[in-house]
Amino acid sequence: MNYRSLKASKLLSITTLGELKAAGYESRSIKQELRDNLIERIKEKEVVFPGIWGYEDTVIPDVERAILSMHHINLLGLRGQAKTRIARLMVNLLDEYIPVVAGSELNDDPMQPLSRFALDLIAEKGDQTPVSWMHRNDRYTEKLATPDVSVADLIGDVDPIKAATLRLPYSDERTIHFGLIPRSHRCIFVINELPDLQARIQVSLFNILQEGDIQIRGFKLRLPLDIQFVFTANPEDYTNRGSIVTPLKDRIDSQIVTHYPKSIEIGKKITMQEAVVKTEQKGMVKTNDLIADLIEQIALEARESEYVDSKSGVSARMTISAYENLLSSAERRALLNGEKETHVRIADLYGVVPAICGKVELVYEGEVEGPVIVAQNLIGKAIRNQFLAYFPNPEKAKKDKRGNPYKKITDWFGDGNTMDILNDLTNRDYDARLRTIDGLDDVVDFYHPRLSKAEKLFMMEFALHGLAEHSLVGKKAMDTGLSFKDLLGSMFNPGKDFGEEEEEDDDDRF
Repeated sequence: MNYRSLKASKLLSITTLGELKAAGYESRSIKQELRDNLIERIKEKEVVFPGIWGYEDTVIPDVERAILSMHHINLLGLRGQAKTRIARLMVNLLDEYIPVVAGSELNDDPMQPLSRFALDLIAEKGDQTPVSWMHRNDRYTEKLATPDVSVADLIGDVDPIKAATLRLPYSDERTIHFGLIPRSHRCIFVINELPDLQARIQVSLFNILQEGDIQIRGFKLRLPLDIQFVFTANPEDYTNRGSIVTPLKDRIDSQIVTHYPKSIEIGKKITMQEAVVKTEQKGMVKTNDLIADLIEQIALEARESEYVDSKSGVSARMTISAYENLLSSAERRALLNGEKETHVRIADLYGVVPAICGKVELVYEGEVEGPVIVAQNLIGKAIRNQFLAYFPNPEKAKKDKRGNPYKKITDWFGDGNTMDILNDLTNRDYDARLRTIDGLDDVVDFYHPRLSKAEKLFMMEFALHGLAEHSLVGKKAMDTGLSFKDLLGSMFNPGKDFGEEEEEDDDDRF
């Protein structure tokens, strides 16, 4: 009988060691198991790590090489780079079920028993030893490294209560209460944020990684644990909280460096996959590709910003939260106005400021500016750069012999006109205000003639913001939205339309 060809239902019907032997079962280490199953996946051209985007040519090949080499793995990278997600997906490379000695706390292999309990049970019952089956989902253990983690938590310690209950002396190994690592025998064990683990605790992992055994107080134990270790860590210079001690780093076979998405398209795939869009929002809020590009562009700008700590990084969770906030901003406006449907607006981008503020670590200069101002600055830069992908560069347009396409718009503002685009405008008022600006709809019609009505209005607002970011139109933030006017007029007479008291506040800096 070929054990490997048996279906799950047939495996689960095997309940004793004798039946397991008859089925042709042979012991196999977890690393060999991962290797064999990965080889099969590669040959079948199957996706090994579904839902992981942007790593197809970099990180994933490195992970596959490490598994084929039967290595322990350290995933090193900044926050929000899918390190834990990759570790969790490794579970899919395990067999669906493996046999264990029933009742064993160390998941003993019936053919290679490890614990005192399993050895005694097999010696007593032989082929009648009861066998249970462990699903692959139960073979994953994850521990977040925190300063309070102890050796007893990870490895184990003497349990005085167990000793008293069983009436055993402390010298009996049956008094040991095993920690998470021994209980993860034949499993994948993940330690997240390894540098946070105290150095003396990291030392306790040396023997497990190199010799495969553990040491608990004065016991002469040699438990050849079969574990696939996966560690995750930020770069050591990220904070001064700690580091991976050198001998431990030396014992981790493969260190794989992760990275952020290298293009907007990859970033969008991740955001759309992970963002939680409510059912009501899907029916009420209409979106477009440009707004999704702008969300990703904000992340790119943040990673290059002089105000943001590059060592900390900008998590992919920022764009996910920002996209969710964007939809909620549009949904809130529709609810306030009693509208059944609305389209996202550029104004909704300023509703994602809370998502940005909570996800970026600022350097000193950024702290001086303030997180809100930095967030608004990033949004402005994203609009400025994306504008050039949809409309001519305003600097070059000024010198165009065919005429400046933006002149009619700037002339309208130059005549003393102002325009307030409020956050909660109804669809009708939003339409009316944008169409009031001379030349704005003409520019959009010329460069993007095949847009729906909602898409055209969005593009008109985008063009207005883009011109402001390229300093052709003045823009000022208000509590209720944004106000646009002639740039020179706002410089020479700022108090006339922007409030009687003009403070040197942060709102003029973006």
